[in-house]
Amino acid sequence: MSDAFPVNGMDAVVFAVGNARQAAHYYSTAFGMKLVAYRGPENGSRDEVAYVLVSGSATFEFRGSLRPGTDLARHVAEHGDGVIDLAIQVPDVEAGHAYAVAHGATGLAEPYTLEDEHGKVQLAAVATYGQTRHTLVDRSNYHGPYLPGYVAAEPLVAAPATRTGRLFQAVDHCVGNVELGKMDEWVEFYRNVMGFTNMAEFVGDDIATEYSALMSKVVADGTRKVKFPLNEPAVSRRKSQIDEFLEFYGGPGVQHIALATNDILATVDHMRAAGVQFLDTPESYYDDPELRARIGKVRVPIEELKKRRILVDRDEDGYLLQIFTQPVQDRPTVFFELIERHGSLGFGKGNFKALFEAIEREQERRGNL
Repeated sequence: MSDAFPVNGMDAVVFAVGNARQAAHYYSTAFGMKLVAYRGPENGSRDEVAYVLVSGSATFEFRGSLRPGTDLARHVAEHGDGVIDLAIQVPDVEAGHAYAVAHGATGLAEPYTLEDEHGKVQLAAVATYGQTRHTLVDRSNYHGPYLPGYVAAEPLVAAPATRTGRLFQAVDHCVGNVELGKMDEWVEFYRNVMGFTNMAEFVGDDIATEYSALMSKVVADGTRKVKFPLNEPAVSRRKSQIDEFLEFYGGPGVQHIALATNDILATVDHMRAAGVQFLDTPESYYDDPELRARIGKVRVPIEELKKRRILVDRDEDGYLLQIFTQPVQDRPTVFFELIERHGSLGFGKGNFKALFEAIEREQERRGNL
């Protein structure tokens, strides 16, 4: 009740892409998402199109420019496909925006209301790292497919043949990469502007390999519904994954989105069959007796995890299963994580070394290590 900046959860992850129609088909087919809304020239949008897809409470919007020279077209030309908005649901947009701006945020859009026959939505926006924004959304009085100006759309493909008809049910966390020396500034930004707390931090040997290193801190709202890990590169012998991202994205931005699933085995099987490429973990990871002793008993045999190259980690609260895709566009920038939690609130600290070594192998293949 004393939260100065209360949030209800993530609202949507908004992508700027070179071809929104193809992106919508890819995420429908490979990620099992359901197309629910559309905006384009047929319903009054003359400069851009947008496709809105959902899976459980996770919502992705893919926006593409219809014309050269628009802000959206310039963003894609400079950064490639990537996330431009991490929209957050709040109970009071005006109060949230006023608090954020009063505590140091740069306002990008004053509170405003969109309205149609389905009701009204209140929105505002503030800037965060790079050219990313946080749109504050209150849709409690709206019952349309997404937002006013969007029309309902039919799914592009059939739902996945899983027990729930979906591959994941929520956004678990969204990770941002920032420049060297800027991580603590953005941690402080979220503390001041949104009242987020520092949930975890990883520095030094925890998050380094023989060749590269980074530093990471996790900020989250009080309910832990919204979690934003923030990474910065650390001085190392070679180019880290953060350095590679900053170079090819052209500055700070969202590096990866973690998707919460209840059945990571079925999800990985579906996505791999649909063409999604995952990072490869060597067999030695699974044969390590220390790993087997540390993780104890998990819901699936270690051999099933090994077959799919799924990582496992345990902490004082429980355990988690996780796997990471390779970048999902031409530039080595945005990728995804699948995570299945069984009590653990962590981020797979015990897997960092194996994960970063797998990323380094891909960097070396690209000539970017």
